[in-house]
Amino acid sequence: MSTALRRRGIPLGALALTGVLALSACGSSDSDSDSSAKTDAATTHTVKTAMGDVKVPVAPKRVVVLDTGELDSALTLGVQPVGATHSATEDGFPTYLPADKTKKLTEVGEIANPNMETVASLKPDLILTSKVRDGDRYEQLSAIAPTVMTESTGTAWKENFQVHAEALGKQAEAKKIVAAYDAHVAKVTEAIGGKEKAAAKDVNFVRFVEGADIRIYGKQNYIGSILADLGMGRPAITDKAKDGFSYDVSPEKIDLADADVVFTSTYGDPDKAGTTKTMKSGLWKGLTAAKNGKVFKVDDRLWIAGIGYTAAGQILDEFQTKMAG
Repeated sequence: MSTALRRRGIPLGALALTGVLALSACGSSDSDSDSSAKTDAATTHTVKTAMGDVKVPVAPKRVVVLDTGELDSALTLGVQPVGATHSATEDGFPTYLPADKTKKLTEVGEIANPNMETVASLKPDLILTSKVRDGDRYEQLSAIAPTVMTESTGTAWKENFQVHAEALGKQAEAKKIVAAYDAHVAKVTEAIGGKEKAAAKDVNFVRFVEGADIRIYGKQNYIGSILADLGMGRPAITDKAKDGFSYDVSPEKIDLADADVVFTSTYGDPDKAGTTKTMKSGLWKGLTAAKNGKVFKVDDRLWIAGIGYTAAGQILDEFQTKMAG
């Protein structure tokens, strides 16, 4: 034993024990770290979103959805959310969805204006929404639970569905749903006379909106994508739609909506939206579709706001029935 060690009064045996404990401690720390990483990997996975990569639970149990597309996706994939937003003009949730599912939902405010306290009170482990709706609330939402945002809504509904399926851990179910939709489209196309007949018939969708101009829907939106899947013809006016979404007109120019078939819906009160007055006008009655009895009123919350595969299935069924009439 050296003189220096004797002076410090530290036996060599104690030093050896200290070294062993130190090595043991390091090994324990590394082991705990590896174990934690394995546990984390087993219970979470990473989803690519409009806001970057987000780590979410493999099988989320308490999901909050902040738009109709996300609600449709969750229920279509067999996931029961605990909370959801609703339309600004209507209370409650879309009636095209199963009532036994929507009655279990807690309302968390309006679309694009969720009540953060209510959302937090539900203790969600996953939040689904889009950047266009809630991008400015991303940090607040992420502080509550992992938040998966798609870039937008509407025309990107199929891509969004895949993101939702990944976040919910339902990719296998999603594959079956997409295949069923494709088969449904083929069946309806055949029922209305086949691809050539579909392409030869021009279809317009006119939406009356409370507090805004009348919208003649273009091709870059939810209903436009379904009509495209069916191979329906679209009038030239649809090519003038701003950003492909809609060509907005006043009641005095509603003759621009002329087409072989016209589907219509109303967002808000029909009188305040101008639906009633416009459809009684001479210009409206002069439309080819109106003269031939091919104007069909449909549910706005289904045909425009549904934005999902369950909505699409019902739209296809209704489309077939009306077109065959």
